[in-house]
Amino acid sequence: MFDKPAFAGHESVHHFFDAKTGLRAIIALHSTARGPAAGGCRMWKYATAEDAFVDALRLSEGMSYKNAMADLPLGGGKAVIWGNSRTDKTPDLFRALGRAINSLNGTYWSAEDVGVSVQDMAFAAEETKFVSGLSTGKAASGDPSPVTAKGVFLGLKAAALRAFGTDDLTNRTITVQGVGHVGGYLCSHLARAGAKLVITDVNAEAVDQVARATGAQVVDPADIYDVAADIFSPNALGAIINPETLPRLRVRVIAGGANNQLATPEMGDRLSEKGVVYAPDYVINGGGIINVASEISGAYDPAWVEAKLQRLIQTLGDVLDRAQREGRAANRVADAIARGRIIP
Repeated sequence: MFDKPAFAGHESVHHFFDAKTGLRAIIALHSTARGPAAGGCRMWKYATAEDAFVDALRLSEGMSYKNAMADLPLGGGKAVIWGNSRTDKTPDLFRALGRAINSLNGTYWSAEDVGVSVQDMAFAAEETKFVSGLSTGKAASGDPSPVTAKGVFLGLKAAALRAFGTDDLTNRTITVQGVGHVGGYLCSHLARAGAKLVITDVNAEAVDQVARATGAQVVDPADIYDVAADIFSPNALGAIINPETLPRLRVRVIAGGANNQLATPEMGDRLSEKGVVYAPDYVINGGGIINVASEISGAYDPAWVEAKLQRLIQTLGDVLDRAQREGRAANRVADAIARGRIIP
């Protein structure tokens, strides 16, 4: 573990197995320097246990940076469940996850992520209080995806302003990869703003629903990188900006809600060299964790969430302006700021 590049100085990594329910989960705690580690739980059919492990590490580190850039009193952590979210889910599996979370004694707070719903986390909450993103309870606010999507929409407009001199999205062609929880809400925002949408997702039902609602053009998942567009918005899984896909992209802006969009930090350098305005993912997609942080405080406050979200978009603008001014990749600028906030 310690030799892996993705280890990145994690404080601890925990593996959980429950024979009765079939739970195979990893909870990675990257940092608790700013407060208890917080980050969602992802359920995915990973090809190997190694893939699940590395994903947990990368996502956990990303949460440390995300929480720091949103100026929240939270560290970074993440849970992943190795399994098929369509066929392997049971209430008891998530109750077992709840017991696993509870064994960490409040050093980790969880919520929804890819493949996990509000109801799933409600089952986990039967076994632990360290769960947020719930629809019932004293400070419950439900699925944080709409807040994430609103932040991504505002951040996308901020990136467009830097690339085109205006944040007006009327008739802008925007390709959207992934139209699930966040991507679906984002498409609604973009359609209302007058954008021309080209969308894709491995879930045909979700694609059809969004296409009917927004008039979007649908393309095969393998073809989304080849569409000539103004803006590319990745809202699915990570590492999608890589040596194979980057040469195919014909866009001026990349701004989306997916975590760990860059396969390596060097991909950010390549984007900068190509003149592409890249909104660092853990800055633009921080709306959901802001919402969760308000729940964790014990007294959900919509006004506080909105103020924090607006400040986050200002921070994104500062990162993009500094990157342009200094001739550096935006992810390098954001990384330096985040590290300074985690380790003063």
